[in-house]
Amino acid sequence: MSIVTQPTGVVSGEQAPPRMTAKQRLTLILLLSAGFTLAVDFSILNVALPEIGESVGFSLRNLQWIATAFALCAAGFTLLFGRFADLFGRRVIFLAGMALLGVASLAGGLATSPEVLLAARVAQGLATAAVTPAALSLLTTSFPEGPLRERALGLNGALMAAGFTTGAILGGVLTDLLSWRWAFFVNVPVAVVVLVLAPSVLSESRPAVRPKLDLLGAVAVTLGLLALIYGLTTAGERSWTDPAALAGLGAGVLLLAVFWMIEKRVAAPLVPVAILRRRGVSLGNVAGLLAFATETSLVFLLTLYLQKVLGYSALGAGLSFAVLGVGTVLGGIVGPKVIGRIGGARAIVGGLVVQAAATLPLALLGPEPAWIGLLLVATFVGGVANLVAIVGFMVTATSGLPDGEQGLATGLATMSQQIGITMGIPVMSAVVTAHLHSQGGDVLGGVSVAIVVNAALALVTAVVVALFLRSPSPRSPSPRSPK
Repeated sequence: MSIVTQPTGVVSGEQAPPRMTAKQRLTLILLLSAGFTLAVDFSILNVALPEIGESVGFSLRNLQWIATAFALCAAGFTLLFGRFADLFGRRVIFLAGMALLGVASLAGGLATSPEVLLAARVAQGLATAAVTPAALSLLTTSFPEGPLRERALGLNGALMAAGFTTGAILGGVLTDLLSWRWAFFVNVPVAVVVLVLAPSVLSESRPAVRPKLDLLGAVAVTLGLLALIYGLTTAGERSWTDPAALAGLGAGVLLLAVFWMIEKRVAAPLVPVAILRRRGVSLGNVAGLLAFATETSLVFLLTLYLQKVLGYSALGAGLSFAVLGVGTVLGGIVGPKVIGRIGGARAIVGGLVVQAAATLPLALLGPEPAWIGLLLVATFVGGVANLVAIVGFMVTATSGLPDGEQGLATGLATMSQQIGITMGIPVMSAVVTAHLHSQGGDVLGGVSVAIVVNAALALVTAVVVALFLRSPSPRSPSPRSPK
């Protein structure tokens, strides 16, 4: 008689699916609220940048640093803070990050000089780097592997992706109706509520034995990520041949190579090389990085199309992405069900293939207003598919690991997410810029070429995952043994 085991948290087909406890529901609501707020911060100021520049005194050429200062810190420090969460307590790091977010947002909303505003954006980026991996590891350790964790990660992925789109809409609404300062102030009440409720809702989580901190590795990876993100953003703003961009990219690659060598030799590495040899972790993070990079940069490309080709206002362009936001939420709800049927790896592949198929027709967009119909349908379908892939990435990259490594795994996943959001726009911007230089200002043509590149990246990622990451369905029906 053969015995078939099931993964932790999985129930047989004859039992009802597990339900969340009241405390798990409160935990989920609290962590998702914090995560959604941080995701909104990535894009909420984009449409308000010209007004901020005039109000605070930024020159036009330096406006991009309002976004870049945030992105540099959010991506560069996330792995370090993810490890801090493992070492010193996830709840402690989460609460400290939320407190910093509240203070930084208040300072940003009251800023009257470029220096204060940039300092506030740096602090917001550091808060994001601290809160996001801590919140994700609190989420994964609060729910066992299986349907409950997949449902929680699905909702988390949906709100994180929807937050990027919502930020563009909310930024336009607040700037038009009130002031750009409310794009900062809106974070303050959220931070206060979370800080009041979290101590009684969230349980502290830390390893029984605290390992030593790999200080050299932490410095190398943080500086390497900062240099890499700086190089990418500079290349998108200027060109890929700009000396500052090349220096940043070269320094980033060199420092990350040094980090890899350090991790192979130290007794208590920041990122154990063994965890990166797990295909689920390594390929899952590659897929997640590109899933975030392609969809967020597509929003940028379509914003160019709506404003520069169809003549939409910033608020009108933002509202056009509401249907994409609905698609991402739906994808987050559907994603766990898809994973339950076909497994995380196949969910990544299927989601990216459908995303590519929905994105490619957007290269046909023309200058007539009627093309908005294609844009709305394609972005909705692509949003659903993208979130299925993102949930697959989150489940794949954080499964099969002990609780003591969840902060590290979620730190890697968060880093992939932040770098994907940060690098996608500069890369697509560089494609558009190259076309504009060669074709004499043809914005529509540049957007179309970049859309084809975007779809190709999603498809190539799907092929790589399909070839090298194979996993059985986590809850495929188990054959019954004969009695």
